[in-house]
Amino acid sequence: MVEVYFNVRHDLLVVRKGFPVPAVSAQGKWRKSRRRVVRVSEEIRQAVQSHGYYMRKLRDLKKN
Repeated sequence: MVEVYFNVRHDLLVVRKGFPVPAVSAQGKWRKSRRRVVRVSEEIRQAVQSHGYYMRKLRDLKKN
C-alpha cells in the first residue's frame, strides 16, 4: 500500500505506507490525502519500489 501527499502547489508525492516523507521533497508542507488509494499505475509502483517514493510536479503534467 502507498500513501499520497499533496502540497500547496498541488504537486503529487507517493510514499510507501509507514515510511517518512523523503528529504528530497522537503521544499514545502505536504498534506496527506484523505482518500484511500487502491491502485496506482505501473510507473508509480516501479518508482516506489526502487526509490521509496514517487514525486510529480503539477507543471510537468501541464506541459503534456
